[in-house]
Amino acid sequence: MIVGSGAFRFEWISGWGRLPAGAALGDVPGVAVDSHDRLFAFQRGTPPVLIFDREGNFESSWGDGVFRRPHGLFIGRDGSVYCVDDEGQAVRRFSPDGRLEMEIKAPDQSAVTGYRRGYHRSVVRSAPPFCFPTSASPTPDGAHLMVTDGYGNARLHRFDPAGELLSSMGDPGSGPSQFIIPHGIHIEPDGTMFVSDRENERAQIFSAAGEFLGSWTEMNCPNNIVRGPDGYYYVAELGRTVQGPPGGKYVVKDAMRPRISVRDSSGAIAAEWGAPDPQGEGAFFAPHGIAIDSHGDLYVGEVSASNSGALAPPRATLHKFVRVSD
Repeated sequence: MIVGSGAFRFEWISGWGRLPAGAALGDVPGVAVDSHDRLFAFQRGTPPVLIFDREGNFESSWGDGVFRRPHGLFIGRDGSVYCVDDEGQAVRRFSPDGRLEMEIKAPDQSAVTGYRRGYHRSVVRSAPPFCFPTSASPTPDGAHLMVTDGYGNARLHRFDPAGELLSSMGDPGSGPSQFIIPHGIHIEPDGTMFVSDRENERAQIFSAAGEFLGSWTEMNCPNNIVRGPDGYYYVAELGRTVQGPPGGKYVVKDAMRPRISVRDSSGAIAAEWGAPDPQGEGAFFAPHGIAIDSHGDLYVGEVSASNSGALAPPRATLHKFVRVSD
């Protein structure tokens, strides 16, 4: 199956990623590629961190018994692996082979923020770390670690490399520097930060110092953004296929659809793909994590079961798209 259009055409590789004996793949909220083009998949299953080579051969795994619920994943320039545990209210840094190097844990701040689990707009005030954090990324110079926080907060936190909190910014709302689920963060080489402000259907852009620079709007609930070696931005957009409160979810087929979009430096769409029927073969249901390797091949992790309350049909949760040359 070929997806995308124009200069952004990809072959969808069905069944990519061979699992070790006895392992099953659950929802995959986080994916990241290291400097050797190995794919790290952070899954809600056992083992939680799976490592594959570029051809999809299983190499190793780690993380059993560490996480309450895996969420965000990022690999730094030095190979360090940053794992965000939303229910565990924690951000951890590991070596590539799974040795814990740093941990930031904090008490659940729901009583402060007013957050009711699963009700995205219930946050009425910001709080210190954490309230279901979502993603983490070190700054390019390694001086700071930025954390989006998250499902039950409306904050972007700045930590030092040892995990000490330096500052926080953001409040609930829809204005500049306000968030309704700050979900993912991409940081440019010059320190410019793109924060996926999911429920506001936009990405907010900040300077390295945290100054608001602008936003990309008319997005289908962006979860995460990566920049490819071609200079374009690739976005996993959740859409609004699943609606309703916890315990009462339902699928709306003609709602804002899930998709992958390719955007230029202004945020304009250069290509996109998905499918009109999110329950159909080859369609996305809940794209969440996204990564791109040095060849320009794309990896996407889905959270179909978590997002839908088990309404999604059985489907693959890890996809590879190989760039098609002209």
